[in-house]
Amino acid sequence: MTQLTLIGKPDCHLCDVAREVVDQVLAELPDETADRVEVVERSIADDEELHAQWWEKIPVVLIDGRLHGHWRVSPDRLRDALVAAS
Repeated sequence: MTQLTLIGKPDCHLCDVAREVVDQVLAELPDETADRVEVVERSIADDEELHAQWWEKIPVVLIDGRLHGHWRVSPDRLRDALVAAS
């Protein structure tokens, strides 16, 4: 199982866009790959440690706990990373 963590906060336009990119990429992946991706959303508003670490960079995408990217999420790059992780 591959875990994709999306770190953001409420009322964040870029976070909404990143969520849409994640959803779009998962919808386009073959079922056997998409079914092995668990998406977890976390908010810097709910966690002081996340806030201290990421507040300047949200949205942040982690794949299996490793930084994949922040601010803008590239669909092609995310797709490639998820396929490689599976």
